[in-house]
Parts: sequence; structure tokens; C-alpha cells
Amino acid sequence: MEVKVVYDEDRWTLLRNLRDKALKIMDVLSLKGLETIVYGSIARGDVKPKSDVDVFIQYPVSSAILQVYLEENGFKIYRKVLVQATPSYVPKAYIYLDEEELTSISFPLAKMKKEEIEFYKLAGQLDYNRLREGGRVPGINKDLLFIVPVEDGHIEMPVKMNIERAAKIIGVDPQTIRNRIRVLEKRREHGRTGVYREIEVSREENFEDILDYLRDRDPALRRRLKKYE
Repeated sequence: MEVKVVYDEDRWTLLRNLRDKALKIMDVLSLKGLETIVYGSIARGDVKPKSDVDVFIQYPVSSAILQVYLEENGFKIYRKVLVQATPSYVPKAYIYLDEEELTSISFPLAKMKKEEIEFYKLAGQLDYNRLREGGRVPGINKDLLFIVPVEDGHIEMPVKMNIERAAKIIGVDPQTIRNRIRVLEKRREHGRTGVYREIEVSREENFEDILDYLRDRDPALRRRLKKYE
């Protein structure tokens, strides 16, 4: 069943404000030659007051240089965290730029595999230029609704009943969507189980040094990193 959601002026204003916040970060990184995307509700348009502003760099970068870029341009770093969702997923660096942890920059600490890259396509992603142009893209939210933007809002429908259609529109393998459904339904059933690894990183530490430390002591991590070098 399809439902049309028409945005009121408050929703459009919220979307513009969140996108402006993302563009301020992406402007700085773009000037340094870094390619970024935003993903999730900010890319689809179905934002809420507590929606995240997630700026993502899709390849490894120097965390030390990135931190210098941000601080030189007036951004305050509130928290740094190394996160590995599962033993088979690449560790990622998260840098939070506000106290509420709703604004972040993240990037992988090694090469991502296809499944990890496609996660961002599933959620809906926009690059710097398309965000500046005001574009919106379809994607799947955490409630397993497939969101399709239209001129005055969006159409939403249960993704489980529209897997083939969603896969064709987003441009991914239908099995990728089935896998995502399975993960999200498992979280619903068992509650939020957290992630495999989450390590606080101090302002003075580099993510790369923490990764090297872990790699030396974790054979599974060594295999994961080596496989996708």
C-alpha cells in the first residue's frame, strides 16, 4: 500500500536547515579535494527534528589531516569513536561535531566491500553537487519503508512488499535489500544489540594508530583487512 506524505513549510524549512549544516562541512572538505556524500533522511527528504546530518567520505583518509582541516575552519570536535559493526565489516572512524551527536563525519579505515558501499545507496545518498542543487533520492528508512520523493513530499510503501521495485529504482541487487530487511528485523526482535566494537579515541590519538594496535592483536581483523586490500 502506498501512502503520500505532503510536506508543510516547517518540514521544508527543517530540510533546508539540515542541508545547510551538511554543506558547511562539505564545502570545507571539497576545497581540500575530498569527495563526500550525505545519506539517510537528509538525502531522501523525510527529515524529523532529531534527524542526523551524516557526512561520509567513501574511502580512507588521514584522520590527523582531517582533524586539522575541521578545527582550522571553526568546527569543534566533541567525540571521536572507532566503530566496527560486525567482525566482517570494515572499521570506521566517526567524528562528532555537536554535543547531541547528531552531526558527524565518518569514513572507512580500509577499503569497503560491495555490501558496505551499497548500504549507503539503500539509505539514499547524495554527493556534494547534487546536494547543492537541492536534489532528493529514493531510499529505505529504518522502519523498512521505501521512500520515493515527489514534488510536494514523498510516497512511502513497505519495502518487503516492493523489493523488486525498490531494487530497480535504487539500482541495487534485490538480495541486498533482502539482507538489509533481515538485519533490521533481527534488531527489532532482539532489541538494539549494539556493535561488535566501539572504541573511544582521544583528541590526541589517531584512528590509524588504534587500527594498527587492533590489527596486531586480532587475527580476524587482520584477515578482513588483508582480504580487501
